[in-house]
Amino acid sequence: MQQAKQISLFITTFLWGVMIGGIVYSHIVYFPPYLSHLPESNSLITGEYGVQDKYFWETLHPLLILSTVVTLIINWKNQPLRKFILPAASIYLSAIIATALFFVPQLIAFASNADSGEASVASLYEQGQLWQRLSWIRGGFLSLGFVMLMISLSKTESKNEN
Repeated sequence: MQQAKQISLFITTFLWGVMIGGIVYSHIVYFPPYLSHLPESNSLITGEYGVQDKYFWETLHPLLILSTVVTLIINWKNQPLRKFILPAASIYLSAIIATALFFVPQLIAFASNADSGEASVASLYEQGQLWQRLSWIRGGFLSLGFVMLMISLSKTESKNEN
């Protein structure tokens, strides 16, 4: 059982690393050109050759949720690990809620406003810059959760734990 606990923690930490990598990539490569030049830059996500990063995120998040929950459950009795895994899971839950309620709907609004021409270029630019700043903050909190999981990898379970 001890080996399963360690493997689940390793897999979860690895998936968190993949998520952090995706966040950094998106914020350095993808979002600046997309959100700085709307409505013209909307072609980066629309059309036959538009970037479709949703497949990456739609695959990663279910795996990440499952692995984080499983890791938390099977390591629950180990207090030194739990004190790092539980806050990381809480951070992830908060980020998922914020993403579902604000970040994804806002990206959808950017695309629809850019296509419809309802919003001014200046307004889209300001909204895009605010979105990026808030998303960097969200990424910072998620990075803190990743660090907590990395620390938990260095913790060893005491011999009288199950």
